[in-house]
Amino acid sequence: MKNNRLFKAIMIGGVLAGAMAFTSVQAAAADLKIGVLVADVSGEEAQGFRAYYENYIADNYDVEFVYTDALEDAAGEKAAIEKFVSQGCQAIISLSSSDRATQLDTCEEYGVYYAIASGVLDDELFEAYKGYEYFAGQVGPSNATEFEAGVKMGEFFKEQGVTSVAMYGAFIPNPMHVFRAAGVIAGLGDTYGGTNDMGGMIGQIFADQKVDPAKVEGDVELCAYLQGYGDTTTDEINAVVAKEPEAFLSVGMATTFFTQILNEAGIPFADIDSFTEANGAAIKEGQLVYLAGKYSSSIGPVFALIKNAVDGNVIRDEEGNAPSFSQGYLVATDGASFDEYYVADNGDTPIYDKETLDTIIGEDVTYDDVKALVEAN
Repeated sequence: MKNNRLFKAIMIGGVLAGAMAFTSVQAAAADLKIGVLVADVSGEEAQGFRAYYENYIADNYDVEFVYTDALEDAAGEKAAIEKFVSQGCQAIISLSSSDRATQLDTCEEYGVYYAIASGVLDDELFEAYKGYEYFAGQVGPSNATEFEAGVKMGEFFKEQGVTSVAMYGAFIPNPMHVFRAAGVIAGLGDTYGGTNDMGGMIGQIFADQKVDPAKVEGDVELCAYLQGYGDTTTDEINAVVAKEPEAFLSVGMATTFFTQILNEAGIPFADIDSFTEANGAAIKEGQLVYLAGKYSSSIGPVFALIKNAVDGNVIRDEEGNAPSFSQGYLVATDGASFDEYYVADNGDTPIYDKETLDTIIGEDVTYDDVKALVEAN
């Protein structure tokens, strides 16, 4: 098997020799080289994650991060992994979720460690892959946590007394966005296709490949729904504004694409994103009134799992399976609450700083050590 992996890596390397000409020099400079699969390259959350890895982790550990351009499908993800293998990457961190089963299978085939840092496998997939040799684990909000984040956003606006809202789904059928969107509908006091049960709503939205406003019934009208990934046209967003929703609720990336338009229209909006400088300006000076976010260094434990694995200490639970640790969201509704989280996790002073990460990096680190630290933060 290992010889077969080596042969495939050499074959890919021959095809991509031109790409290796530049990266091979860099690879020699770092003990650890990690490829990062990215679907979102422009969003505030994605940029915060990248800044933490490249400007903090890379400055404090002997590691190089190599990023993809925006990935749109499973074929692109697989090709990116194969290219990373040819460039000497020992591990892959995934921020892209078109087809994580294929990602896992490909990494297992080539013998490179793999971890998930944005979104998580659903329960069925995790059961199928938790025993894979090269699966280093996943750290992030569980699907139930994503749903609950949406519920709390919907409840916030229902308590404000809104009667009509518009919604934006950045790129459903991305699983975490589907769970968030379903949660928003439930939190507003509405049903989708006659149910407010998480499983029932999720199944229908996946089948519809969107949120269908005609299926939303209850206390608050969904007057408009937008979906896209940076390709929403001016006419489309202006059509939403023309409907005069009392609020614009997004399950990701509204702050990246629509802040200026919503500010000019005077429409309060909400997003599930991250604590970044631009989002701080939006909540202090604009119409952003609700932000559920992850802090940028929340992906620190994923780096620790990867480094431990490459160094020979593959973290496993008592049953020998890859770890899965859930994280929650922090919520800001004004400038003061935003600053409380942003100031604590910024620049050279991230929450997961080197001193903290060093407590879960090393040959004696255990599953319980990592679990305790993630749960404490």
